[in-house]
Amino acid sequence: MTELPTSAPQVAAGTPASAPRSPALTRRRLLGATVGGVVGGSVLGFDIAEAAVVKQRLRIEGATVSRSICPYCAVGCALLAYTKKRANGKVDLLQIEGDPDSPVNEGRLCPKGATSLQLAVSSRRVPAPLYRGGGATEWQQVSWDFALDRLAQNIKASRDRTFVTTDGNGNVVNRCEGVAFAGGAAFSSEEGYLAAKLMRGLGVVHIEQQARV
Repeated sequence: MTELPTSAPQVAAGTPASAPRSPALTRRRLLGATVGGVVGGSVLGFDIAEAAVVKQRLRIEGATVSRSICPYCAVGCALLAYTKKRANGKVDLLQIEGDPDSPVNEGRLCPKGATSLQLAVSSRRVPAPLYRGGGATEWQQVSWDFALDRLAQNIKASRDRTFVTTDGNGNVVNRCEGVAFAGGAAFSSEEGYLAAKLMRGLGVVHIEQQARV
């Protein structure tokens, strides 16, 4: 049987000694370094001082919370909207997130719902109606009065042109076949009732609701 040496291995002359090992990064060391590095940085090299300041001054602190519904699909996910009023009376929309108390989405939102804040604050949002007349190549900004009057005129023109009083069998139908209406998924029951009454009053038969599609 060959006896194993018990003494430390000898290093030949001129051979560089190995570099000392750095202590292992444990969870305790990581947490300790992160807490201690709030003022300057973290153990991973990230400067988290700014993040710590932002965390101490939350944007939604003191904001008013309002409940709403996502305007996109027919699921009807509930939203929480945080607003805050400035000294000049202007109200800023700070944040939109899912409502955890809703049995529909339980606080969850799809990517479209999660970015619904941009519908109100995006720099690309069109702030006023745009109109492009027949033959024109450019859009021009118009007032809401102009847009609503133009819309009413077009609806009346289409209704007058496509209104049917009797069908092929001579039955009185009094319906408008040239106008269609689709309600939004964010309609309340009252808004849906009002829209349906208005369209049926015009004789429109092509009526649909996004929540049913």
